[in-house]
Amino acid sequence: MSTTPPATNLVELAARKQLPHHQFTDHATVRWIEENRPHLVDGAPSEIRVTSRRLLTRAAIPADWLAEPRLRDSLHGIRHAMRTAALAALLAETTGLDEPDTATLIVAAAVHDCRRLHDKDDRGHGARAAQWFTSNAEVIWEHFHVEATELAVAQASTSVRLHDVPYSDFTTDDEAHYSIAQKISDLVKAADALDRYRLPKLSWWPDPQHVRVEAFDQLRAAAFDLVLWSEAGHLAGLDSADAVFEALERRELIG
Repeated sequence: MSTTPPATNLVELAARKQLPHHQFTDHATVRWIEENRPHLVDGAPSEIRVTSRRLLTRAAIPADWLAEPRLRDSLHGIRHAMRTAALAALLAETTGLDEPDTATLIVAAAVHDCRRLHDKDDRGHGARAAQWFTSNAEVIWEHFHVEATELAVAQASTSVRLHDVPYSDFTTDDEAHYSIAQKISDLVKAADALDRYRLPKLSWWPDPQHVRVEAFDQLRAAAFDLVLWSEAGHLAGLDSADAVFEALERRELIG
């Protein structure tokens, strides 16, 4: 009979390689995140532009867009989607992306994980999300109050499909699709990677070696704060969307 007490938080479960398929933040894990804050230089823009802020109010995507409803408040749920969209908006500011491309970027970032089935290594979830995105493009763009163009839909769909494919694993077809959506794809990947401070293992935290965006390091401090504050806010009783909005306000990124 084992005398090892059961793990009670995500950090312990990760260390034991016993993470469940559906993972939800806990107080001990949030304390661990706070205690392991790395030395970060803050180079984030002082504020998210008004047009991007309007899009972020729609980034808490409807629950029925999720393939697995149990993921709504999990590590890959609404808080992750909203933070990824917000970080994408900040990356757009730092890289000088114009407003139409920024809108495409934020939409793609908000829905990139919507077809996940669980919180572990759900291979192919990007491809599933891209297929769903293409089939529901009209509904998605209407939700964000953005005019869809054929190019924007294609770029967003490609970015969603490739977000979980390492650059080193790109096939010839992947490279061909990437060529029409390179800027958006790079920024979605970078925004998604920046939000990895929520994960319960230091080796899983943001690593610039896996992205192709020079502004990545500038936003790591903002990314850390958004994770810490919104995860803590959710544990304090806030809805996932409200927890992220409160963190964005605390960071003075939105008014």
